[in-house]
Amino acid sequence: MGTRHEHVHPAVQLQRQPHPRQHQHRSGSAAAFRWSIILNSALSGLQLAIGLAFGSLALIGDAVHNLGDVAGLLFGWGAERLSARPPTARFTYGYGRSTQLASLINAVLILMAAAVVIVEGLQRLAAPVAVAGGPVAVAAAVGIVVNLGSARLFGSDHSHDLNRRAAVVHLLTDAAVSAAVLMSALLVHLSGWNWLDAATAIGVGLAVAWSGWQLLREALVVALDAVPAGIDLVQVEAMLRSLQGVLEVHHLHVWGMSTSQNAMTAHLQRRPGSIDDMALLHEAKQKLAELGIAHSTIQLEPSDHG
Repeated sequence: MGTRHEHVHPAVQLQRQPHPRQHQHRSGSAAAFRWSIILNSALSGLQLAIGLAFGSLALIGDAVHNLGDVAGLLFGWGAERLSARPPTARFTYGYGRSTQLASLINAVLILMAAAVVIVEGLQRLAAPVAVAGGPVAVAAAVGIVVNLGSARLFGSDHSHDLNRRAAVVHLLTDAAVSAAVLMSALLVHLSGWNWLDAATAIGVGLAVAWSGWQLLREALVVALDAVPAGIDLVQVEAMLRSLQGVLEVHHLHVWGMSTSQNAMTAHLQRRPGSIDDMALLHEAKQKLAELGIAHSTIQLEPSDHG
């Protein structure tokens, strides 16, 4: 009597063409980071010089935050370049995690800059000093233009990459900060109420702290291998269960390999002979890519698997 053999693929890698949502290193990213760093470095120098010369703490706070942005952009750019390097014998997943670390560092830098501005604002509020509104308003207006222009360099596809989104959050927050400083400078110039500069600095610091906290929380979630934002685990499991011949899905895990690439492992218990193994895996690969998961490892198990 012959022995019946069940053909099982213990572990099959599904790592073909990345889904469009899972962005790899783009040539335009380097230019966006480079020009944003150059423009914000120049802007920080201008704002510091005018803020110190004309006594505006709000403008100095904006400049300090801009310097934090420059550091954050440098971290983000370096991490993105590192993440594009191929895997090695030791780092078999590559260096995608470097973008997650950069996002975490960026969040900490934002919170530190906010703390400095708030403390200085409280001290200045107790003892207001004369502020020259005209030059401060000009510097703030330049800040709005530079930061909005820098954010525009990253295009509209940053929403699926936490590292790029961190850079854009930096820049848009700075634009809002500069707008607040501009309004404060104009009001001080018209009313002579110098305490408005310190009050604006405190408000700016609080706004910056809030954006930093949001980014820190999201970065920590990603670092702890949580299911990435935009991935519905229930939907993924339901899709796998709907595949022809699949009886059960277990050991399902989805995590972020980087801030833009998602991975998944799963065990599929399926009915023997219902569908060719490779056909099943090919169908799973296609549907997972549609859900934003391009790096998958699937283990097929027979229905009597213990």
